[in-house]
Amino acid sequence: MRLTMTGLLVCALALPGVSAVANADPAPLPLISVTTIPDGWSQRTDLRPVLQVFADGKAVHSPDAVSKDRKPETAAKQVTGTVAADVISAARDEINALQEVDFGIPSGEGKGTTIIDLMPEDLVGDAHLVVYSPDSTDGLNPDQQAARKRFTDLCKKLVDAFKEKR
Repeated sequence: MRLTMTGLLVCALALPGVSAVANADPAPLPLISVTTIPDGWSQRTDLRPVLQVFADGKAVHSPDAVSKDRKPETAAKQVTGTVAADVISAARDEINALQEVDFGIPSGEGKGTTIIDLMPEDLVGDAHLVVYSPDSTDGLNPDQQAARKRFTDLCKKLVDAFKEKR
């Protein structure tokens, strides 16, 4: 079996064009991603971020990423554009501040999830904020409710700051 696998690997590397793919620079990862998983979507495998913001300000917005009308086999629409540097900087500060905050978990069944990921290139200071049942406040104390409002405001600020490239 090992000999067969080795032979297949050698053949694959000998094919034209494979070396170009093997040596290509990997696509840059987004600095900030906002992902929403609506209630009832836990079984879907086609989830994509609603917004991806790169360190240079370029951004990709997928306005129908969580649309109930989009069929699972249909890729989400991707609109390219930018987010201003001052918004990115303020978002990074707020994400870092929110790392230490308790968002709580509301009582009742899960009603979706919203995630903000901060992934600097060097991974120093990466952060992953997760809010379960983002539209629910049942059983949460005032501090948790205030933290969720800050999180929601940050998501909205990032998405609203997206300017489509024309």
